[in-house]
Amino acid sequence: MPVLVASDLDRTLIYSSAALALTMPDARAPRLLCVEVHEAKPLSYMTETAAQLLTDLGDAAVFVPTTTRTRKQYQRINLPGPPPAYAICANGGHLLVDGVTDAGWHARVQARLADECAPLAEVGEHLLRSADPVWVRKHRTAEDLFAYLVVERELLPGDWVKELAVWAENRGWTVSLQGRKLYAVPKPLTKSAAVREVARRTGAELTLAAGDSLLDADLLLAADRGWRPAHGELADSGWTAPAITALPERGVLAGERILREFLRAVRQPA
Repeated sequence: MPVLVASDLDRTLIYSSAALALTMPDARAPRLLCVEVHEAKPLSYMTETAAQLLTDLGDAAVFVPTTTRTRKQYQRINLPGPPPAYAICANGGHLLVDGVTDAGWHARVQARLADECAPLAEVGEHLLRSADPVWVRKHRTAEDLFAYLVVERELLPGDWVKELAVWAENRGWTVSLQGRKLYAVPKPLTKSAAVREVARRTGAELTLAAGDSLLDADLLLAADRGWRPAHGELADSGWTAPAITALPERGVLAGERILREFLRAVRQPA
């Protein structure tokens, strides 16, 4: 039976320059491969060693990129290895099959959100009204599914984030702060639901996962084994679970370690 490997991308497998955490002496820094270009500028990286590990993983398992990015943002990424047959975008709102949205899956997600959550327009309006222009740089909605703000993190009031989380919770939404982005996401919009669908379609009996943010917690809990780096929301909050390994590495070297762990588990599933 195939092994399914579902991994978050940003700050899990790929890293912006600000997130690399190259704390070693310059002469010992790993060689980096650019895997994303945006507006003619390099944006995201992994180590060259991680690139080879990902290529090997793609040959040995069903690798499923699993991201909160929109489809357009995901399609900017050029990952090494065989093109994934499945990818999950918009936090589970879109399941791509050979790069094309599965319309049936998307319709099921939309129907559930309409039944269980306050509408996106209400949440977007609240964000617009309550956020202070002093620390907000951009207001965005993604794929007509969720909303996010780009903020000046050092100016962002912690109390405001907590109040927003309580407000959202009462309307069936959740709040997650990742770097300079603050997300408001409907609770039923989950990576884990889409991963379970891929497992059903592929017949996978073992699922491995990795992620760094609160939006990845459900993904990790749904997997048979999971890993998280020493950075990100999950690490900052001390989050853990019985089948989850908290790794000591931070930054781009954590991405490399996660891929080593995936490969080891695929080759020795017991």
